[in-house]
Amino acid sequence: MRRRELWSVAVAIMVSAWVTGAQAQSPYGIGRPATPAEIAGWNIDIGRDGSNLPEGRGTVSHGREVFDQQCAACHGEKGEGGVGDRLVGGQGTLGTAKPIRTVGSYCPYATTLFDYIRRAMPQNAPQSLSNDDVYAVSAYLLSLNGLVGADGTLDAKSLAAIKMPNRDGFVGDARPDVK
Repeated sequence: MRRRELWSVAVAIMVSAWVTGAQAQSPYGIGRPATPAEIAGWNIDIGRDGSNLPEGRGTVSHGREVFDQQCAACHGEKGEGGVGDRLVGGQGTLGTAKPIRTVGSYCPYATTLFDYIRRAMPQNAPQSLSNDDVYAVSAYLLSLNGLVGADGTLDAKSLAAIKMPNRDGFVGDARPDVK
């Protein structure tokens, strides 16, 4: 019986030492606080005003090439839809019985388009496109929706300046605790 008691005390001491050491690392007793560099790696969101847009630029013609290679299989040759959502057209349909929600009809900010493509596309390899490729695909899609000229080029400044047709179609949050 003595041996069992000693073993129990030894296990209790080891567990206590482990818990004490772990609590010194974080308030929850596990892990460690993230470093500023680790946080920066995840902080890729883009503000509607263009804040946090990365360096880079892309043309409509390059966007057409990237779209053909990376996007057309799901979204159709000209963004008309397929396995993936329709991305083109639909302007003026949001108030109808059958609204068509596309980049050009529904999206309130061009920066939202860039942010989504950058984070989530292509679906089989999210975050694999370069910043220049994301600007280019954004330019191509905005061109297909009549919002950028066929010879257009986008960068952080010009992308943030685009006024989308449905920019004022959303109701702001009236709650005073939300900013």
